[in-house]
Amino acid sequence: MTFALIASWPVAVLAQRPEPVTAAPGRPPARECAVALASDRCSLATRLIPPVQVRTASPWPVAASAVLPGLGQAVQGVDRALAYFAVEVFAWAGYAWYSTDSRRLRDGYRALSARVARSRFTPVRPHGDFTYYERMSHYPEAGRFDVIAGGGIDPEPDSTTWNGAVWALARRTFWSDPGMMPDPESPEWQRSIAFYEARAYDQLYRWSWSGAPDEYGQFRDLIDGSNDANRRSLQALGLVIANHVLSTVDAYIVVRLRGQGMSGDRGFGIEGSLPIGSLARQRSAPIVPGIPGTSRRR
Repeated sequence: MTFALIASWPVAVLAQRPEPVTAAPGRPPARECAVALASDRCSLATRLIPPVQVRTASPWPVAASAVLPGLGQAVQGVDRALAYFAVEVFAWAGYAWYSTDSRRLRDGYRALSARVARSRFTPVRPHGDFTYYERMSHYPEAGRFDVIAGGGIDPEPDSTTWNGAVWALARRTFWSDPGMMPDPESPEWQRSIAFYEARAYDQLYRWSWSGAPDEYGQFRDLIDGSNDANRRSLQALGLVIANHVLSTVDAYIVVRLRGQGMSGDRGFGIEGSLPIGSLARQRSAPIVPGIPGTSRRR
């Protein structure tokens, strides 16, 4: 017969306990244990924490939180679900707002540049990429692509224009002496011309803000506003991603903790036993001379 005193944590382990032993009518519990001691069938257990209801751990809340932050917490009955829902709505609303504002401002500076800075050069004015308009905001003039018509390409010499700045960079990069023109058949000239053609703008994309300083200032403000709105939209999108990750990790932690609570081999516990039944049998055993472990009682 073994007397055991068991106290364990977490609470979920203690919740799964058998029904307590009750004494027979008209007989005290001590007498019941005394009778059962002789037959080695008595067990006395003490439980320190009342039973609580434990939810069953499931991996589905983790997947639910990855799809919609807060859903996994709502399934598990965690009150943080509302916070995740609120952050998700706020982040998506901010992303939609700033994305729309960025496109509106982008359309504004495209239309303004086509109407003011590009209209004098060509009736066909296709949209350029983002880099094209960024360069336009730093250089009021694009410059000519080919200064002298006919023959080979004669780059723009004015370095205050975009095309002229490109040609100056090509000379510094590929010529041994940027102030001395090499032979047109030399590798230096060929490489510099290839560099210029890849980066300079021809007549189709040529611009000039001369004579329109107010419109040029408005154009630059639209560029800055569009860039700022686009940056804020990316920040909102980053908040959406962070909210999904945080909610998923939170749901996973809750599932793990509740899963450990349902598993008895992962709880913290202290267990001790006293061999009461063995001691009782030794007291009633006969004394045999010469056998170790026995002694004569006086």
